[in-house]
Amino acid sequence: MAFYKCLFLLSLMFSSVFVTMSQQACTPHSFNQKTFDACQTLRVLNSTIHWSYYPSKGTVDVAFSQAVVSDSRWVAWAINPTSTGMVGSQAIVAFKRSDGTMSVYSSDIKSYGTRLEQGNLSFPLFDVSAIYENNQIVIFATIGLPNNVSVVNHVWQQGPLSGNTPQMHSVSGPNVQSFGTLDFLSGKVETIGRATSSVFKLKISHGIINTVSWGILMPIGAIVARHFRAADPAWFHVHRACQMLGYFGGVAGFATGVWLGHKSSGIEYKGHRCIGITLMALATLQVLVALCLRPKKTDKRRVFWNWFHYLVGYGTIVLGVVNILKGFDILKPGKIWKISYLITITVIGCIAVMLEAWKWLSLWKRKTPQAAEEKTDMPIEV
Repeated sequence: MAFYKCLFLLSLMFSSVFVTMSQQACTPHSFNQKTFDACQTLRVLNSTIHWSYYPSKGTVDVAFSQAVVSDSRWVAWAINPTSTGMVGSQAIVAFKRSDGTMSVYSSDIKSYGTRLEQGNLSFPLFDVSAIYENNQIVIFATIGLPNNVSVVNHVWQQGPLSGNTPQMHSVSGPNVQSFGTLDFLSGKVETIGRATSSVFKLKISHGIINTVSWGILMPIGAIVARHFRAADPAWFHVHRACQMLGYFGGVAGFATGVWLGHKSSGIEYKGHRCIGITLMALATLQVLVALCLRPKKTDKRRVFWNWFHYLVGYGTIVLGVVNILKGFDILKPGKIWKISYLITITVIGCIAVMLEAWKWLSLWKRKTPQAAEEKTDMPIEV
């Protein structure tokens, strides 16, 4: 038994040594006759970070190198002072121009749809330069560390060029795993990209599911119920299908939202969360009342049920659209996505307005003394 315990301890020791060696499989390198004190090989995208840290000054000299498959690629390295993800990153971008010269500049990443526009960073940046040699791009800079911290969240990335313009990088594989923490004092590097990658994908899924459910299916279902009742009973089946698909999609979106809120590391979006809870409560109440408490058309209480169904249904749609727009502001997927949805919901709204105008115009044209005496309980009857 003692032999096996010793064997187990030795295996643990050698494993830890192996992991340490694999994390530090890098020797300080001299670039442009400048040698750095420490370096680490990063686990994805064939990248290495070299640095010399000056605690008394609160600065660090860095050289970030990344191997590229061709010279028509851009690379970037960034520090994120506020989170572990991409949004909020303060990046240094470099690429080889079509004329052979190097372009290197800073960029404040404000959304997932960034085009890496040039801009100032939230911390001091000095002596920025870049070189292209041996099929790799190397970025040099001196950084004034935010609040003089020695541990930072860092992000590294690469993507294609169109002429001299950076394009969107891949959103799968190593490109969504290139996140981590870096301790300039101890040299410890932790890659946390896999966990961040899964959270990012869930955020995208959460946004898509809720946008389609609350923001597209439910408005379409309401329009069908309001303006296509002449096609009976087809209108009812289409209306019910849209609302039920929207509801169950909303349930899935609500569940992912709860999980994301749990993983938000103390970051709260109270407005978005409160509207989401209200939406889920109203939609559930609407479904229960519609399925279990709907009176017959001849019942005198039907008029009150119609008003309830009308007010809660349209209120849910309005709140859903508002919360979707809030979600776009939180997720920041790029202006094109928000604009695309605004165009979509505007088109749906314009169709509803035109159908409503046509409905009232038709009623006015057909109005007779006999029709005027008729009493309609509610414009929507399901």
